[in-house]
Amino acid sequence: MRILCDINHPADIHLFKNALWRLRDNGHKYFITARDKEVTLQLLDEYNFSYVAFGKHYSNITGKIYGMFKFNTLMYKEVQRFKPDILISSGSIYAAQVSALIHKPHISMEDTENSYEQIIIYRPFTDVILTSTSFERELGKKQIRYNGYHELAYLHPRYFTPDQSILKILRVHPQDHYVVLRFVSRGSTHDIARKGISRENKIKTVEKFSRYAKVFISSEDPLLYELKQYQLTIEPHRMHDVLYYATMLYGESATMASECAILGTPAIFVDDDGRGYTNDEERYGLVYNFTESIDDQERSIKKGVELLQQPRVKAKFRERHRNLLKDKIDVTKFMVWFIEKYPESAAIMKKSAFYYKQFA
Repeated sequence: MRILCDINHPADIHLFKNALWRLRDNGHKYFITARDKEVTLQLLDEYNFSYVAFGKHYSNITGKIYGMFKFNTLMYKEVQRFKPDILISSGSIYAAQVSALIHKPHISMEDTENSYEQIIIYRPFTDVILTSTSFERELGKKQIRYNGYHELAYLHPRYFTPDQSILKILRVHPQDHYVVLRFVSRGSTHDIARKGISRENKIKTVEKFSRYAKVFISSEDPLLYELKQYQLTIEPHRMHDVLYYATMLYGESATMASECAILGTPAIFVDDDGRGYTNDEERYGLVYNFTESIDDQERSIKKGVELLQQPRVKAKFRERHRNLLKDKIDVTKFMVWFIEKYPESAAIMKKSAFYYKQFA
């Protein structure tokens, strides 16, 4: 089988990497296409993936419309060259539309309920949309659910082993506490009208948390002058080591909040729309969800201080994360089976909705 994987976002590399390696080991061939967004190309290089990059990602509406035509054209050329049997992505408009042009199936991994425009555009051209059982939207007959999250595909203990050498890079003693703050840009279609955590509360958060722990900030946008001294400077592929050993994560990234849930690190997620998976993780006591209202921002900071004051907070969260892992499946294992056996796999899942349980 020849598999084309289109990468929308750096997190997609982590989502698909283990599945692609396993598919390769099983005798299949894959090829990757991508846009130059944030650290996407750095990660692809780090993992020694062969790929074609179609240029810079566009963040405004006009650019996105232009990009649809540009990237579809470039994608079509690569598809003609590689001749895939199947295309996979995490909600890629380009992979979906080009798959329809060449009459090949497209499988989308979707986890973002508020990607309204993106889903509307790619759904007509997509054969199957795989979502978590925690996904809080119904997407019709093409939707198939499984009991897991994207982040389990790469942070499940079968695939991730933390490397304590990161503490030396951070200049942090193993017994010290540190907090990671994560601020995102608003370039995604589902984020454009959003403001996020206020400037004042970003500064306030650092001031409050610094009383209890060392603070590091990871930000997609340039940091405020007052906060530059806290900027986290590491190689992108070491971020999960940073999160594993952190005392807490606070910020605007749903993906990082979920990553922390899988790793057993307390996480506070601030976002108006939220995500089905972080809501599910809150039921396990691993993620605390807040809106972007000023009152909720204040409450989120208070919750952060409360967690930092708790003795042995990480031990409590590691126990909770073990409970989560007992309930969820091995998402990589499920993806490999679904792709290799498609379209029979889709028919099996439609007939037996809980078939995914055998991939625990």
